[in-house]
Amino acid sequence: MPGTPTVVISFKDMPVHEETREALEAGCQRLGQEFPEITRAEIALSADGAGHAAHGHVTGRETDVAAQAQATEPRQAAQRLLDALERQLRKGHDKRIFVPRREAQLESKRKRS
Repeated sequence: MPGTPTVVISFKDMPVHEETREALEAGCQRLGQEFPEITRAEIALSADGAGHAAHGHVTGRETDVAAQAQATEPRQAAQRLLDALERQLRKGHDKRIFVPRREAQLESKRKRS
C-alpha cells in the first residue's frame, strides 16, 4: 500500500521502550504519508555514554537517506532523528521537483528573448 513503509526498529544495548517504539512507528508512518516514495525505514537506538543515540536509514524509489541524532532520553533522540530524516527527505524531494521546474522556466525565458 503506498504511503505505508516497512518500519524496522531495534534497541541495542538498552531495554526496549514501548512508548518510544510507538512514537517512532507513528513518525515513520507520517513520513510515509508525506513522502509516498518511501518503502522502508530502519532505525536503531542505543545507549551512548551519558545519553542515547539514534541512527536511521530510509529507502525507497529514488530515495536513500541516512541520519543520526543524540539526546539524553531515548524518546528525544528518536524525535530528533525523525526531524533530521524529514529535513533530508524534504531537501531531496524539493530538489527533484523544483530544479526541473526552474530549468524549464529559464529555458522558456530564453526562448522568448
